[in-house]
Amino acid sequence: MRMLFRCFVGSEEPAAGSGSGDERPQKPRNNKAVRRMRSATARLRSLSLEDLSRTLASSGLRAFTLAELSAATRGFSSGHFIGEGGFGPVYKGFLPGDGGEVLPQHVAVKCLDADGPQGHREWLAEVVYLGMLSHPHLVKLIGYACQDEQRMLVYEYMARGSLEHHLFKNLLSTLPWCTRLKIAVGAAKGLAFLHEADTPVIYRDFKASNILLDSDYTAKLSDFGLAKEGPQGDDTHVTTRVMGTHGYAAPEYILTGHLTAKSDVYSFGVVLLELLTGRRSVDKRRRGREQHLVDWARPYLRHPERLHRVMDPALDGQYSAKAAHKAAMVAYHCLHSVPKSRPTMRDVVDALQPLLTMCSDVPAGPFVYTVPSPSPPADHGKAEEAAGGAAAAARKKYLASAVHAEGEMRTGNPRYANSVAGHKSSSPKQSRDRGA
Repeated sequence: MRMLFRCFVGSEEPAAGSGSGDERPQKPRNNKAVRRMRSATARLRSLSLEDLSRTLASSGLRAFTLAELSAATRGFSSGHFIGEGGFGPVYKGFLPGDGGEVLPQHVAVKCLDADGPQGHREWLAEVVYLGMLSHPHLVKLIGYACQDEQRMLVYEYMARGSLEHHLFKNLLSTLPWCTRLKIAVGAAKGLAFLHEADTPVIYRDFKASNILLDSDYTAKLSDFGLAKEGPQGDDTHVTTRVMGTHGYAAPEYILTGHLTAKSDVYSFGVVLLELLTGRRSVDKRRRGREQHLVDWARPYLRHPERLHRVMDPALDGQYSAKAAHKAAMVAYHCLHSVPKSRPTMRDVVDALQPLLTMCSDVPAGPFVYTVPSPSPPADHGKAEEAAGGAAAAARKKYLASAVHAEGEMRTGNPRYANSVAGHKSSSPKQSRDRGA
């Protein structure tokens, strides 16, 4: 991103850290440079499409034509539709490569909905931030299309879809405890990277649907349309109009419009709470206080003996009680009503990362005893005896398969994860948020 800013701010851009071991950004040289840096994306919006393409050429992004993306998605057919968000519909596509450095790959093509809530401003923010920032826990932007009134974005394809899908829409399986921890740590690392960048970035729309998962359940942040450059120098916050998603936005940001990195920390606490409880941040189908997850669950987080009351029943007790309590305490501090009392995202990473080594503490599953069928009367005949024997054999085979699958889950066997999450529902509703 610094290369893009340099096109406008020249040599007055403040220098990065000196590499002495202190990763905190140095103070800008003067307020004028800060103001010029913050106006970089605003100046980009005023460029013609030709000038914009030339400016973005230094980012390494590929400029696609509408014909290329139409061919990749087979005319944006309904069979390639994989989801839809505030930006617009998303289609799965395939780029054949050029026989040289560009390799064939599956992609997700996001198309701007002209009648939707987002527009050129959000499209440009996505191109700027994801085009200039690269990290293992940020979804990779491959290119874009900008032709006439059409705006499109091309991402790497994320095979497992969104965290929201796995937590709230996948009725066939549930995310194991260790997978949830892995997702939480990965998402925390992505936010920490943004906050510690040379030009700090506040994500502003951190939520379960914006966390995408690759085939190995590695979490990557997507959808940077609402991202903002963070405060620098003596500034304590960025004042902006309130944007984001109800249930995830920090209360002080909603009340004042003052945006800081601690606003993202609060949103992370909400998502971590969703991972622990298996509940949505806001669920109007529930009664009273339970409609708002933070209000209902936060009082339980400090008490290990009460934590089981809010843990996801779908986990069936298959989690480390010690790790769950530590993760709950991280969520508790992230959700503090006073922003300064919340940890930084680097602190969050440092607290959650060691919990990944505690997956071996997950208790064994409950012992299952099947009551044998009573012996049939002698006058029932050989046919009924044979049927009873076949049923008993089927029960024995089922129990052996269940015990084997449970063992695979505890040991983290990837074949188990693939067999569970690889099932693709034929329901369009369940697959709406797959992809970028």
